[in-house]
Parts: sequence; structure tokens; C-alpha cells
Amino acid sequence: MKTDDFLTMLASGVEPVDRWVLARRFSLAVLIGLLAATLLVISVLGVRPDLAQVTTTPLFWAKVAFPAALLLGALCMVTRLARPGITPGAGQALAGVAIAAVWLGAVYVWVMAAPDARASIIFGKTWKICPLLIAALSVPGFVAVFWALRGMAPTRLALAGACGGLLSGAMATLAYCLHCPEMEVPFWGIWYLAGMLVPTVLGAFLGPRWLRW
Repeated sequence: MKTDDFLTMLASGVEPVDRWVLARRFSLAVLIGLLAATLLVISVLGVRPDLAQVTTTPLFWAKVAFPAALLLGALCMVTRLARPGITPGAGQALAGVAIAAVWLGAVYVWVMAAPDARASIIFGKTWKICPLLIAALSVPGFVAVFWALRGMAPTRLALAGACGGLLSGAMATLAYCLHCPEMEVPFWGIWYLAGMLVPTVLGAFLGPRWLRW
């Protein structure tokens, strides 16, 4: 067989790569994660009764902005890491800035608070269950994000898994804000982050096992 004929045979039947496959897979994963977590909050935990009132306060939107920023940062990172040989990019800076901003705000609130009130603004009333609820709410998003990653070609498997876990945790936390009664910045900086850390660590552990190709 001639070389030209051999190359023609190899090239026959080759279909063009769908350039939108990554966007479609992760859009679907985020939609599933957010919708499932929100439905679980509404049907199982219940929406806080004063939600209509607190949504008129800047503090509530600051609380929502924290997981929303981590969601965007994690989404930027995981969509880049879903492709071979790509670095996390600017998403890690966005996530880092969001965490730093909340921690700076938490330190300021804690320092300015009366000494006998400092414990309550850290622990609130729900610190024992908050991280567990966030971790539980992240399960549907975790499965959906790993499904999206499995259809791509990540090479930094542990990092891609960790970013996928953070994405699912941020989606869960965003939905959890509809239920959570805590309005103190130190609480979010500790217990919200602890809840998101669970799927992040799990994703880093499972990434090399579930994402290998």
C-alpha cells in the first residue's frame, strides 16, 4: 500500500471535534447541581421564614456572594483542567480573593465585637450541622461534575477532582443560604468553608481513580 493511500484510509470517516461539548457538559452539570441542591433545601430543610426580609439587607447578599464567587472560580478552573495540559488559570485567583475577603471581614467583625459575644459570632447556633448539611447537599452536584469531567480529557487528575469537588460544594452552599439563619461573617468563613472542604478533599482523592483515561 502506498503512503498516500494509507493516509487517506486513516483520514476517512473522521468527524470534526464538537467545540461546544465542554460548555454543554458543564452547563448541564451546574444546572443539575444547583437545581438538586435547591430542591433539597426547599423540600427537606425548608426556607428560612424571614427570607423576604433578609434579602433586602446587604449582609445577606454578601453571604450569597461568597459561595457564588467560589462557584465561578471553581468553574473556571475545572473547565480548564478538563483539557489536557492546561493550568487552572485565573479561577484560582478569584477563589483566593473570595476566601481572603471573607476572612478579613471575619477578623474585623471578631475584633470589633464585645468579648462575651465573640464565641457566638463564630459558632452561631448551627455550627455542628452546617458543614454536614453542605456536604450532603453537594452530592448531586459532585456526581454531575465528575460525569462532565469523565467525558473530557483531564491530565492533572487530583487537582481537577479537587476543583470539581469545590464546585459542587459551592453550589450546595449557595442553595443552603436559603435555609441558613446565620448572618455573621466569621461563621461563613469557618463553617461554610469547612462544608465545601469535604467534597474538595473527596474530589482530590477520587480524581486519580475516577478520572483516569
